[in-house]
Amino acid sequence: MRFPRLSRYTLGARIDGLFVETIELLLLAGYASKDQKASIVARASTKLDVLKFFLQIAWEIKCLDNSVYARIATPLVEVGRMLGGWRKQLQTTAPPTDAGGAMR
Repeated sequence: MRFPRLSRYTLGARIDGLFVETIELLLLAGYASKDQKASIVARASTKLDVLKFFLQIAWEIKCLDNSVYARIATPLVEVGRMLGGWRKQLQTTAPPTDAGGAMR
């Protein structure tokens, strides 16, 4: 992305940082223990929401044209759906089993 000089070192740098932080959290979540995974996925989801917000601001103040914004925002919506599914899967618990291992 090419930002105008005025926004390049403020909004542009923040967006770049959020991209990196989100990717880092997704990588960490993939290798985290079950105890830590839910909190890391929640943090990644929050970072992604902030990233989408800043991208929308950049689009609204015309730092990004429509085609660039659409090209970036569309995959981020899909990543958000995946994160939501991951969070939901982590929140559900396995059904209880009896001593023999059979499910009730």
